Amino acid sequence: MELASVFEHYHDAFMAHYADRLSSVQRQTLGAILRCRTPAAGEIRVRCAGCNHTQSQPLSCGNRSCPKCQNHEATQWLDRQRAKLLPVDYFMATFTLPTELRALAWRHQSEVYAMLFACAASTLKDFGLNPDKLGADIGMTAVLHTHTRRLDYHPHVHVVVPGGGIDATRRQWKKKKGKFLFNAFALAKVFRARFLNALNEAGFSIPSGVPDRWVVDCTHVGKGKPALEYLSRYLYSGVISEKNIVANQSGHVTFRYINGKTGQSQTRTQKGEEFLWLVLQHVLPKGFRRVRDYGFLHGNAKKRLSLVQLILQVVIESTAPRLRPVFKCPMCQSPMCVVALIRPAWKFG
Repeated sequence: MELASVFEHYHDAFMAHYADRLSSVQRQTLGAILRCRTPAAGEIRVRCAGCNHTQSQPLSCGNRSCPKCQNHEATQWLDRQRAKLLPVDYFMATFTLPTELRALAWRHQSEVYAMLFACAASTLKDFGLNPDKLGADIGMTAVLHTHTRRLDYHPHVHVVVPGGGIDATRRQWKKKKGKFLFNAFALAKVFRARFLNALNEAGFSIPSGVPDRWVVDCTHVGKGKPALEYLSRYLYSGVISEKNIVANQSGHVTFRYINGKTGQSQTRTQKGEEFLWLVLQHVLPKGFRRVRDYGFLHGNAKKRLSLVQLILQVVIESTAPRLRPVFKCPMCQSPMCVVALIRPAWKFG
């Protein structure tokens, strides 16, 4: 079931209930998904090089919250991350904001999400530099998620960490031994203190009832490829896959999700307009980067990463850049080339 058709079905009811809560970027996302791959989004004219057959193809919206778009971008991101993989064990640390801070995070998304990234990364970095834990500068890839599998608002950051780091004083690579990175309770304690301090420094009032214990999960995930593939599925495909929308009837939408505790498939049914809000509430502020690299995995540390790969004898496979899939002629199956761009009559808004 297509998300766009559900959006179109409940658009009027949704706007009647939620119009005053929508940000400009959420309105743009709603419009983009409705127009995606329709003539309203613009078209390209393609011609077959073999039989000269010509036809028009509607354009995709390219919005990062659209489940139909970004497949090529997801593949490119995964290729870039695979080029950074090391032959070591990997870990995933997840830093979650407690319920009491979520209203504040919702009102000040850009600022609070940036604090979430910064405090999670600095906590892991300092644990790595601690001689009793590793004594080395680690690398990290962090990804922001704002949703649970049930699509509730739940801001948290997943951080993929290679099991090792660079000892700058000895100019050597130090490997993390065993299937344990850092103590999750100790990470949570430091993360809590840093985040609350960051809120104070930014002039935010800390709500009452903030718990003394926060949740940080730190898990061994084996080699890095599975963790990256897990993250890539959520990076560029919106918060819900269209295959998980299982019903739209009697004014209600039902979608399927996996219960994280039991591993069992479950369903959730909401009024159509409430389902639209569940999806759109996770649209990030315009221009906000939801994936960030740190340490020797940062884009400005390519020389350091190359040195680490040389020390660990990593064989880098040279692969040609992935090109977008080509259109095939329905008549003779030959490749078709773009000969014209037909823009929409009005600009996305």
